[in-house]
Amino acid sequence: MAIIEIAGAQVSYQVDGHGPGLVFVHGTGGDSQSNWGHLVERFSGQWTVVRPDYAGSGATVDDGQPLSLAALAAQVVGAARAAGALPFHLVGFSLGASIAAYIAAEYADEVRSVVLLAGFASGADGRMQLEFSLWRGLIRSDRRSMARLLLLTGFSPDFLRSLSQQQIEETVDAIISGNQWEGMGRQVELDLSLDVSEQVKRIAKPTLVIGCAHDYMVPPAHGRALAAAIPGARYAELDSGHLATLERPDEFTRLVTDFLRESEQ
Repeated sequence: MAIIEIAGAQVSYQVDGHGPGLVFVHGTGGDSQSNWGHLVERFSGQWTVVRPDYAGSGATVDDGQPLSLAALAAQVVGAARAAGALPFHLVGFSLGASIAAYIAAEYADEVRSVVLLAGFASGADGRMQLEFSLWRGLIRSDRRSMARLLLLTGFSPDFLRSLSQQQIEETVDAIISGNQWEGMGRQVELDLSLDVSEQVKRIAKPTLVIGCAHDYMVPPAHGRALAAAIPGARYAELDSGHLATLERPDEFTRLVTDFLRESEQ
């Protein structure tokens, strides 16, 4: 793990492998390890994989103030620069997809291609406001129920059905003990207010948008709308819940690897 100071924040990041730069951006409440750690070996043989923890996650430390897309994007790009991974392919998940879309528009010269998994351009619609407001309340008052909700809405029904009650309870316990709850709360506040609708229209890099057919956190209609708004973007859909990198790692890896190789030709 390495640390770089960016606008007063001590930003942690990890670098693995060799080759062209490939930056992974985690989602709300996740970090570089929980969202991406199990996938690193699948990519590090061909690319220099950079995994930053933006503010509120991992070992990154900042002043605790409200978060902005501009600040988190600067942290991600700063880590990629420090790793010598320019220009880079960019893969963002959930909130990380919104950050990735912002980066692709505002730091276009440093981006080679973009993959947006389970992403959304805005948290303004009524359903998203209801969901993120519920998260905010449960983070403050009932974290065990929040952990259960994350499993219930994060995975597809078929995947959850395959887990034993013991596995579910162990996972709930791991979420409770492993989450940075205060940081997640700050990230949820950003989910409630973010809007990259104008940025997505300005993305001019090869782009793959991936939706998840059984996503109850960010329904796939958001992904389809992203793909429609980004000039020339492709859309693919995984038969999974929101946590597709855990539920369908092989299919996700194949989609991304094929797209990256094609974009480098």
